[in-house]
Amino acid sequence: MPLFGAHMSAAGGCHNALTAAVAHDFDTVQLFTKNNNQWNGKELTADDVQLFRVTLKTSKLKFPTAHDSYLINLASPDATLYQRSLAAFVIEMQRAEALGLSYLVMHPGTPTDGDESAGLGRIVRALDAVHDRCPKYRVKILLETTAGQGKSLGHRFEHLAAIFDSVKDARRLGVCLDTCHVFAAGYLLAPATEYEKTLTTFDRLIGLNKLKAFHMNDSKKPFGSRVDRHEHIGQGFLGLEPFRLLVNDPRFEKIPMIMETPKEGLAGEDMDVMNLKILRSLVGKKK
Repeated sequence: MPLFGAHMSAAGGCHNALTAAVAHDFDTVQLFTKNNNQWNGKELTADDVQLFRVTLKTSKLKFPTAHDSYLINLASPDATLYQRSLAAFVIEMQRAEALGLSYLVMHPGTPTDGDESAGLGRIVRALDAVHDRCPKYRVKILLETTAGQGKSLGHRFEHLAAIFDSVKDARRLGVCLDTCHVFAAGYLLAPATEYEKTLTTFDRLIGLNKLKAFHMNDSKKPFGSRVDRHEHIGQGFLGLEPFRLLVNDPRFEKIPMIMETPKEGLAGEDMDVMNLKILRSLVGKKK
């Protein structure tokens, strides 16, 4: 059975995301370790860290993952924003390491001047600097595939390949593949022939061994739209088939599959429960 989970709220303390994940019968979890729309966050105390680690140990959740702040832009041509982003990302790493997380997911960045090559170069330099400032850390940075909205990088596998080829220590990096994002970026995940074609391209450029997590999201917008809008599993333009193929692919049996779908439905219904039920129902299902 694949490892299913979702992004859970850490309001009131990071340990609450773990408690919520267990209550939902998840196998894995993703959280923000601080407010994702603010530069500064409440410092983690020794008690915060201990409570989280004890809760994590008893939860039996695998591959606990954080997502960095949406304000961070390691591809920015603005020197002030770039340095602020770099400093903020180091703090994200420190928090993830302190909590004992497996992965820290990040969007590669956006060169707002449209210069992709220069933007990729800045990302590489930033990642090298982060690794230098965080020596011997166990938490691994995962570059997330993006939809390509605006001038953001990461919507082509070639972007991620260029980063892996240029960083000093690519062993400390992995990839989080977002199903909504790659579909919106122009990569098909169904039918089976197109699914394999996309994964073969990924393997040739980056390597499937670098694929460490999935974000399991349907798309509100059509194929190739380059618009990032998540939808419930099976209710968007992807439909159920891509998810059926993914959850039954033996190559990904032990890789976390994290939902970032909308949280509430009509009358306050918990949609994580519904989406999880749909994903689990696809396991072992023949077309």
